[in-house]
Amino acid sequence: MLKNLKIENVAVIEKAEAEFSPGLNVLTGETGAGKSILIDSINAILGNRTSRDLVRTGAGKACIWATFTDLPDAVHSQLEQAGYEAGDELLLYREISAEGKSNCRVNGMPSTAAMLRDLCAGLINIHGQHDNQNLTNPSRHLALLDLYAQNEKEYAEYRQVYRRLIAVKRQADALQMDEDEKQRRLELLRFQVDEIESAALQPEEEEQLTARRQVLSHAQTILEQVSAAHNALAGSDDFGGAADLLGDAAGQLENAARLDDSLQNACERLNDLYYTARELATDLAERLESYGMDPAELDRVETRLDEIYRLKQKYGGSVEKVLEHGKAAREELENIEQSDEALARLNAEKQALYRQAKEKAEALTQTRLKAFSDLEKKLVEACTFLNMPGVRFALQHSRGPLAGAGQDTLEFYISPNPGEAPKPLAKIASGGELSRIMLALKSALAEKDAIHTVIYDEIDTGVSGSAAGRIGQMLKQTSAGRQVICITHTAQIAALADRHLLIQKNVESERTFTKLYPLDGDGRVRELARIISGDQITPIALANAREMLGLDP
Repeated sequence: MLKNLKIENVAVIEKAEAEFSPGLNVLTGETGAGKSILIDSINAILGNRTSRDLVRTGAGKACIWATFTDLPDAVHSQLEQAGYEAGDELLLYREISAEGKSNCRVNGMPSTAAMLRDLCAGLINIHGQHDNQNLTNPSRHLALLDLYAQNEKEYAEYRQVYRRLIAVKRQADALQMDEDEKQRRLELLRFQVDEIESAALQPEEEEQLTARRQVLSHAQTILEQVSAAHNALAGSDDFGGAADLLGDAAGQLENAARLDDSLQNACERLNDLYYTARELATDLAERLESYGMDPAELDRVETRLDEIYRLKQKYGGSVEKVLEHGKAAREELENIEQSDEALARLNAEKQALYRQAKEKAEALTQTRLKAFSDLEKKLVEACTFLNMPGVRFALQHSRGPLAGAGQDTLEFYISPNPGEAPKPLAKIASGGELSRIMLALKSALAEKDAIHTVIYDEIDTGVSGSAAGRIGQMLKQTSAGRQVICITHTAQIAALADRHLLIQKNVESERTFTKLYPLDGDGRVRELARIISGDQITPIALANAREMLGLDP
């Protein structure tokens, strides 16, 4: 239940605060006083989209606070799951800056507008001035009927099977192709797989072949230089090599070390150099044998590198990409070759799922038909009470192909007068009739709805006289055990309020200010008299107002 609403710098409202009570709360005031601004503020605190235009001219930001009590269990659960404190009261705050930035808080903790929307979906139901026209839109009728039917279980079961059916159908469609196209694709894939797999590429092969080609291409030069290096180390018949000279030096230093221990370290290092030189000379001698001129090997390497280059040009910029393409082509080839078997399996599954979906859709249909039968009785009863005697409702219904919401196409029809055939709401109902039908529908839905607060923004549009009085009585009945907030221009409705608030606009120092005033007995009498007679409040209007409120003349 909405306990308190506080507004600062919202449009023409500099600062205003309203306390609401259980039962029927009524807000009245002159046209243009700011009642729509109040609805905009409530929409903002509910997390709905807003803009910087809501900020009062000259102010840096607009601020809105709302306090709720008697929270539904579902809202308690949402708060706890989101990590917010779930106490006896819920305090929501929203701030809109002049630059259009938004800041939200839930019980003092940072939040987002999306979180506010999720929470408030279970707190307040707002019936706006345009909802009556939405009632004439057949596309809205299915959702309204589902809301009354409370068929979430059947709907969820159908959606689960339907989603699986669509997924399987897409898989089957992907496997199904023209036979000629299929053969062309098979031939291409077989060629690609054979070409790539027969090449037997290895991940690091190209680098190794490139290095080998470098060696083979310069074999003579390498051979001459390695041979010279070997001779320099090992020596020849004509001169001694570096290894021999190191050996002589090591022998001389070893003799000296016997006389001077301090030379022992140098002696060991020189011996290391000698043995290293000998090992290196032996290694170079063995390597010289591998640098023989073999034109055939060079041709083989060049041919292999050319083959790798061609494959890279066709299937990717690297050997890894070529191998990946080959793997993907192999998988696609196997899938197509096995597609007939897979397609048969998918088609069988699709047929089974279709039968299940039809069964679930029919179960969903039955919940809707049963709900309308019950809803029609309640609507007739409520509309009769609202001075629409003899009204009849009908459901134009047909079963069609399976879709996201089931198999049903439906539209509400009405016959407002005895003897007339039911026709679409848009073609028959007047503005006043739509208001009463919508109230009747909302009243019926209220029995199914766990939301504690309902706001009606001028539900009495197009209605006057005794019909307006009946609307007031129905609002009063609906408010039993819950909270109804109604913006109205009708005295018959305002007279039935448990709490009456006046929205009044004043101009001070060439600035417009709107304020909210709770009305006591005398204030209610004057406001009802104003609604009845206009600006010139007459003694007769005051007497009528007192009578409507059940007060002594």
